[in-house]
Amino acid sequence: MKLKAKTRNIGISAHIDSGKTTLTERILYYTDKIHKIEEVRGGGAGAKMDHMELEREKGITITSAATTVVWDGTCNKGVKYAEGDEKEVRINIIDTPGHVDFTVEVERSLRVLDGAILVLCSVAGVQSQSITVDRQMKRYKIPRLCFVNKMDRMGANYRNGVKALREKLGHNAVPLQIPIGAEENFKGVIDLITMQAYYFDGENGENVRIEAIPANLQKEAESEREAMLDAISAFDDGLMEKLLEGGEVTEAEIHNAIKIGVNSLKLTPVILGSAVRNKGVQLLLDAVARYLPSPLSCARPKVVNSDGTKQDLDPVDTKPLVCMAFKITDEQFGQLTYTRIYQGVLEKGMQIYNTRTKRKVRVGRLVRMNANDRENIDSAGAGDIVAMIGVDCASGDTFVGDDNLTNISCEGMHIAEPVITFSVSAKDKEQLTRMSKGLARFLKEDPTFKVFTDEESGETRIAGMGELHLEIYIERLKREYSAEVVVGAPQVNYRETIKTEAKFDYTHKKQTGGAGQFAAVIGKIRPLKSEDKDSEDQNFKFHNEIRGGSIPSEYISACEKGFNDIMDKGPLAAFPLINVEVFLQDGKYHDVDSSDLAFRIASRQAMRQAIRAASPVLLEPFMKVEVESPDEYQGSVIGDLSSRRGVIQGSESTDTGDAIINAYVPLSSMFGYSTDLRSMSAGKATYTMEFHHYEECPSNIAEKVMKDRAEKLAKDD
Repeated sequence: MKLKAKTRNIGISAHIDSGKTTLTERILYYTDKIHKIEEVRGGGAGAKMDHMELEREKGITITSAATTVVWDGTCNKGVKYAEGDEKEVRINIIDTPGHVDFTVEVERSLRVLDGAILVLCSVAGVQSQSITVDRQMKRYKIPRLCFVNKMDRMGANYRNGVKALREKLGHNAVPLQIPIGAEENFKGVIDLITMQAYYFDGENGENVRIEAIPANLQKEAESEREAMLDAISAFDDGLMEKLLEGGEVTEAEIHNAIKIGVNSLKLTPVILGSAVRNKGVQLLLDAVARYLPSPLSCARPKVVNSDGTKQDLDPVDTKPLVCMAFKITDEQFGQLTYTRIYQGVLEKGMQIYNTRTKRKVRVGRLVRMNANDRENIDSAGAGDIVAMIGVDCASGDTFVGDDNLTNISCEGMHIAEPVITFSVSAKDKEQLTRMSKGLARFLKEDPTFKVFTDEESGETRIAGMGELHLEIYIERLKREYSAEVVVGAPQVNYRETIKTEAKFDYTHKKQTGGAGQFAAVIGKIRPLKSEDKDSEDQNFKFHNEIRGGSIPSEYISACEKGFNDIMDKGPLAAFPLINVEVFLQDGKYHDVDSSDLAFRIASRQAMRQAIRAASPVLLEPFMKVEVESPDEYQGSVIGDLSSRRGVIQGSESTDTGDAIINAYVPLSSMFGYSTDLRSMSAGKATYTMEFHHYEECPSNIAEKVMKDRAEKLAKDD
C-alpha cells in the first residue's frame, strides 16, 4: 500500500508545439532515466520519447509513449532541496501528441490516468488544441496542474496564460510562483509557498540554488502570495480561520489545501518554467508528487456489468485482477499491449480472461516501458501501468483473473468519428499483400482509423481525423511495409439527418403458403437534440412506448434493430444518417406468423417511409480552424477563409505582433490549405484544424454532392 501511495499515473498534454516532449525529456534527465538531453528538433539522436523515425523527422509526436521514473526530491547531482514525505515517488508518465489528428492517443491515455499536466506556451496561452485537451480531461474527471512553458521566449507573459485559463477554460487557476525576469532575462522563479527564489545552474539546470527573494520583487511576491492564500483557503476551513485571525500558516497547511483543491477538480495550480532552458522542471515534479492523486486517493474506477449497472473497483492487490488494455502496437516479436491494472496483481505466465472475446490467454512476458525500451518484470500490482507481450486483443479490452468476473468491462472511451476518406490501391498482388498487412495492423492499433471496401466500386478506402492523420499512415505503409500505395483524392464524409417530425404506420404481410410473415409498427421519428443524447457521440435513440402488449416484448429488440439498420444509408445520397430519435408507440402481431424477422423488416420499411417525410437534409463537416499569422497578413487570411465559406469567430492580437484568427470552415474547402496559407504569408503563418460540428449544406452544394454521388453509384453499378 505504501508503494501505491507513492505512485502517480500522469499524462502530459497540450496544444501542438507547446513543449510537451521537451518537458518529458527534462523529467527523464532529472530523474536519472537518461544521462544526456536530446532535443525534439535538430541534431543528435532525437528526443527519447519520440522513438519513431517519422516523429524525429517531422519534430512532432505521433504516438503516445510511456515511461516510469522515480522522483526523490533531489536533482541529478544529489543536492536536496525539497523536504517532506514526497521522496521516491514513482511516476508513470505518458507523453501524448499535440496534433489534433492524433487525438485518440490523448483520449485513451487520459482514460487510464489519475492526473495530468496541461502545458501552455507563455506566449500563445490557451490555443485551440488546449481547449480540446481540457475538454478531454474534464470528460474523464482528471485533476491537473498547469505548466506555463517557454518563459524565455520573446513576448512571454504568464499572466495571459492564467487569464486565458480562467476565461476560456473556466479554471480556478492560481499561480504558485512568479518569474524572476522574462524573455531572454528569465533566470528562475519565486516560490510563493516557501517565499524563496529558485535558480537552476549548471549546463542542464541540474543544480538548484535557493536564495532570498530579490529586493525589487519582494513587494510583488507578498501581494501574489496573499492572493494565492486567499484562493486556496476556500478548500480548508482551518487555513481560512488562521488567515482571518491573522495567524501564521505553515507550508504543510498550504500544501494540504492545494491538494484538496486539485483533487476536487476545483483548483488548477500554475507553475512556471522553460523546459528547453532547463528551468523550473524540478519544482513541477515536486508539485506532481505533492498534489496529484495516487491510485489510492484518486476517484474510484468503475466497471460496467452485463446488465448495465456499475460498480467500483478497489486498487488493492488482494482482490481479483481487473485490468484494461488501452493501447496496442504490433511489433516484430508479437503484440505489445499497454495495460492499466485497476485491481489485483498481474503476473508473468498467469492465465487471464478477456471479457469481450470470452477467451483465456496466457501472459508470456510483462515489461515496464521507457519509450521504446523495455525492462522485464515478473509482476505488477493495482494502480500500475505496464505492457504485456504476445497477448492478442483489441484496444479497450478488459481482462480479469477470476471466472466470476467475466460479465464486466471497464468503462469505454470516447472515439471521434472520422471526417475524411482516401481511396488506396496497390500496384500488384505482392504490394497488395503488404498494404493489407499494414492496414490490418493500423486498424487494430487506432480506433479512429477505419478501413473498408466501397460496396459499389470495390475500392479500398481509409478514413481518419484529417489529411495529416492519413498521410502519416500512408508514409508508414511505404517505410515499414515497403508497400507502394496509390492514393486517390481526399473525400469528405458527408452525413444526412432529418429536420422535422414524421409519423409511420407500416404493416408487413407475406403469405406464400405455409408459415407467413406479419408485423405492424406505428410511431414517429424526430430530430435527436444534443440535450436529449445519452452520450455526446450518440446518433440514434430508440424509445419503446408500447402499452398493453400490442407488440410482445420479445419482438421489441428486433424492431430497434430494424430502425437502426436504415441509419447506414440515408435517402438523399446514401450517406449515414445521424441524430434521429424513434418512438415505437403501437403495433400489431399474429400468434403464428409474427417473428423477429417480420418485425425487423416492418421497422426498416417504416423507417424509410418516415425519413422521406421528415425533410431529410445533407450535412457537411465543419472544422474549427485556428490560424496564427503575422499581423500584416491578417486581412489576407480572413479574406481567404471567408472565400472558403468560413464563418469567422473572432481574432485577437498577441504581444509579439501576431494575430490569432478563429473560424469554422467546411472541410471540403480546406484541402490544400497549408500550401495556400504558406503562399499568402511568406511561409510565416501556421494553422491547426479539428472537427467541430456538422451543418446543413447550402442547396447548391448539396445538389452537386448528390449529383456526383449518383453518377458515381451509377458508374460503379
